[in-house]
Amino acid sequence: MLDKRKFYINGEWVDPIEAKDLEVLNPATEQPIAVISMGAAADIDRAVAAAKKAFASYSQTSVEERLALLEKLLSIYKRRYDEMAATITMELGAPARMAREQQADVGVGHLQGFIDALKRLKTRDRLPNGDVMLREPIGVCGLITPWNWPINQIALKVVPALATGCTCVLKPSEFTPLNAMLYAEMIDEAGFPAGVFNLVNGDGINAGAALSKHRDVDMMSFTGSTRAGIAVSKDAAETVKRVTLELGGKSPNIVFADADLEERVTGSILECFNNSGQSCDAPTRMLVERGVYDNVVQIARRVGAETRVGDPTKEGSHIGPLVSHIQYGRVQALIEAGIAEGAKLLVGGVGKPEGFETGYFVKPTIFADVDNTMRIAREEVFGPVLAIIPFGTEEEAIRIANDTNYGLAAYVQTGDPKRAERVAARLRAGMVHINGGPHRYGSPFGGYKQSGNGREGGLFGLEDFLEVKTVHVPDAA
Repeated sequence: MLDKRKFYINGEWVDPIEAKDLEVLNPATEQPIAVISMGAAADIDRAVAAAKKAFASYSQTSVEERLALLEKLLSIYKRRYDEMAATITMELGAPARMAREQQADVGVGHLQGFIDALKRLKTRDRLPNGDVMLREPIGVCGLITPWNWPINQIALKVVPALATGCTCVLKPSEFTPLNAMLYAEMIDEAGFPAGVFNLVNGDGINAGAALSKHRDVDMMSFTGSTRAGIAVSKDAAETVKRVTLELGGKSPNIVFADADLEERVTGSILECFNNSGQSCDAPTRMLVERGVYDNVVQIARRVGAETRVGDPTKEGSHIGPLVSHIQYGRVQALIEAGIAEGAKLLVGGVGKPEGFETGYFVKPTIFADVDNTMRIAREEVFGPVLAIIPFGTEEEAIRIANDTNYGLAAYVQTGDPKRAERVAARLRAGMVHINGGPHRYGSPFGGYKQSGNGREGGLFGLEDFLEVKTVHVPDAA
């Protein structure tokens, strides 16, 4: 078992002020793979103090100096790429191929996207009225990241902070801390000055809250559940710091009769089940035009039955376990609710797949004849569970799609490009995917309503970490 009980503070791996151990489990085996320390307010104080001290000099570095550091970090990450993928498989349960092709790849893609954006960023601009506008680093940033796409969210927060001249304290999820500690090793090797990046493990109630409330933290960037995001916002409110949030989702996927049903329904289900359904932007509500509803249900039943779970360490296209017994229990409760409320169970259901009694494995589950008032249509399941809902008209599809507290992503499947644009314009979501269009590195990622505020990735992601200063010059006229 790995001993990972130190924190990375002020350029060194240091012991916690008060030792409190937590075992990290492999979700496929339920066996401990590492022991970490759970940080407290005193550890956060020490990390924030280091970041505050480092900000005085690091904020004055040039874009060219920071670009050189980021380029070196990129080179190191590529060299240790396979190590990162294997770590994510071990602590998250992401299957080997998926971890290698998707989970680890985001560490390259987002970093390159921010490098490209930083080269385009204008830190000084002359306004039409003659005044000068400056973009400056906001200060010390508190970063709290989730377990489901760990390096994705770490890269989307740590990299723009470092790129803009900010300093930061990262608190990764205690369920998947090992990839974050590996990333800290890479940052250290790249040569970022001491105190610029700091890492403290811990839970949200103690370490996370201490970070959000801290008076010397100028900005909080959080990704996780909407419930936890509200808590971060409340904790940060007393010091009126900037807060950016990327939260939950219940993304609608509108399937019109003129879509390529075989291709798009199959692709949509596989996307819903990807990462064992543990993605905030997963297309978990499939809205289907009534004229092709029965056909779509047949395709869904077949694809769901063909979806396999398997050992994450093995190669293949199977899905792995959920991250923890807590998450397993939540998903089981919502599957039970779907059955109790009268949805038609096409495949899957409660319990573990045959042969996977050990590990937090869930049966890939699809419900048909779902009403949008049911819990499985309202709540974020965060597991491999799909709800299929019929609709009659385009207007009804848009109404059902927007009838949610969330607004992270939406999906449209149609053979009519004009309809695709027309419907996309009316969906209350931060991202709309048409006919399988992927999210690309450098594009803004974020949502409407209770899915959060702010945007991550590319130029928009840099701007979240910048303050705007206007210099009123005497010769503006």
